[in-house]
Amino acid sequence: MALLVQKFGGTSVGSVGRIKAVAQKILASKENGNDLVVVLSAMGNTTDELTKLAKELSNKPPQRELDMLLATGEQVSIALLSIALHELGIQSLSMTGTQVGIVTESSHGRARILEVRTERIKARIAEGQVVVVAGFQGTSLGTEGTAEITTLGRGGSDTSAVALATALEAEACEIYTDVPGVLTTDPRKVKDAKLMEKISCDEMLELASLGAAVLHPRAVEIARNYGIKLIVKSSWSDEPGTTLTSQGSRTLGRDGLELGKPVDGLELVEAQAVFALSHVPDQPGVAADLFETLSKGGVNVDLIIQSTHEGKSNDITFTVCEKDLTKAHRLCEKIIKKLGGQLSIQNNMTKLSIRGAGIMGRPGIAAKLFENLSRNGINLRVIATSEVKVSCIIEANYGNKALRTVSEAFELTDNQIQTNPIIEETEEPEVRGVAMDPDQAQLSVCKVPDKPGTAASLCSALADSGISIDSIVQSERLHHDGSRDISFTLKKEDRNSADKALAPLLSQWNGSQLREGAPITRISAVGAGMPTTPGTAARMFRALANANINIEMIATSEIRTSCIVSQNDGLTGLQVVHNCFKLGE
Repeated sequence: MALLVQKFGGTSVGSVGRIKAVAQKILASKENGNDLVVVLSAMGNTTDELTKLAKELSNKPPQRELDMLLATGEQVSIALLSIALHELGIQSLSMTGTQVGIVTESSHGRARILEVRTERIKARIAEGQVVVVAGFQGTSLGTEGTAEITTLGRGGSDTSAVALATALEAEACEIYTDVPGVLTTDPRKVKDAKLMEKISCDEMLELASLGAAVLHPRAVEIARNYGIKLIVKSSWSDEPGTTLTSQGSRTLGRDGLELGKPVDGLELVEAQAVFALSHVPDQPGVAADLFETLSKGGVNVDLIIQSTHEGKSNDITFTVCEKDLTKAHRLCEKIIKKLGGQLSIQNNMTKLSIRGAGIMGRPGIAAKLFENLSRNGINLRVIATSEVKVSCIIEANYGNKALRTVSEAFELTDNQIQTNPIIEETEEPEVRGVAMDPDQAQLSVCKVPDKPGTAASLCSALADSGISIDSIVQSERLHHDGSRDISFTLKKEDRNSADKALAPLLSQWNGSQLREGAPITRISAVGAGMPTTPGTAARMFRALANANINIEMIATSEIRTSCIVSQNDGLTGLQVVHNCFKLGE
């Protein structure tokens, strides 16, 4: 007999008819011999409707009162489902997050889960009951020691379900939604989007953070960290859906279920060379020409960073192994003669990377990395960020010092540290899925000091205001006064907050200013096979160039390549990139 946690989203329980259909699914699973814990969202658009009511009374309602209000939505759906189950002869009991023992931080609106006290729920399961749980909510002990209702934020029911599966050591957590599983891209935008049978949690984390709404990143983080089998399937059919795989083996510790150490690995890769092409034309096809030439010449590129400057010219920076330095130099000279621009090369470099689930979703992690490096006089030559990895290129003579500094800062053990890890061949596809995120804004901090600590100060100022950044690109070219520009992207909703967060810092940097770019969309390709498949980025760049789409920024990580394009080109860009990797039906 297996214990399953099943979660049904708002559309799955959006009407009495849908609740009856969910009850029938539960009956079938129960008849197959399974013990069940069922987690529900509020019915349909209830949460939005409740929020609208509050906003009619106040432009800024107290967050505690919002939590009190919004938590009622799930109470309606769990009570109705429990009634429907009783009608089918199934013994069930509905419970709020508080009643089921979900304990959270003492914060409202986006609380993280500390623990799940499972005694009551286990007793009901042992009696053969189906326990129906209100997702999205928990309880905390307030400042006076009294219980306070808290909510978990967007996607909170997914998070509740995977947390319960972890605490109960369930066989699997099944997420039922209005799509058949995880698709290669958004089927509303690309008609031939294809269902994936499986995907790794790391790949799903990247896609979820890039706008794929089928799963919330926090739920995937928990599954990845604790090795929970997570299955996404349709509540409208009996198809098998998509299975998320994970190598996670973390045990529940005293830090809290969601508050365990987010960084669980550190890597040092030596013998790296940095190639910087500056003042190359800002036009479609430039990046494609460059990286196609390198790929055809047998050069495997690692990190790629590109930013656009005033005067409509680009800087493109990339890294290669030093063994390919001579070959890459010859090929770049060939490109420079064709396109124009300037080339500089710096060898004796090292790549330092931290990895973990949801790193960029926690604004302070990247800032902490940069701060500890700068405090030890280590300058960052290149920065590359993603949801599961942050990498920076530093001078080789600082490698061991940086390794020691960062391992101590994040309290990593020897078995979590790797030097020159061997990239193993894999049968995983180079690109598993493609995502489009139109909710991004591009900012540039112009004329920042070219010295250790600049990126750290920038990230810390934003992190202190709770602002997460995604792509961060440090310009190659220097101004006449020796300063540089740093560009980054962040969510549109954080745009105004960034002005306020950075104002004190900019006042310390003489001549610095914050400049906003034109409206953008981010197109990203994600795949575990990228590290062992040369030319992946070049194929993506060529597909965009063939559609006459100009790339304004490039930011890559180990399993992700992201391009910032004009907002008007977003949908076409998504479609051509999806097609170029033959991801459709």
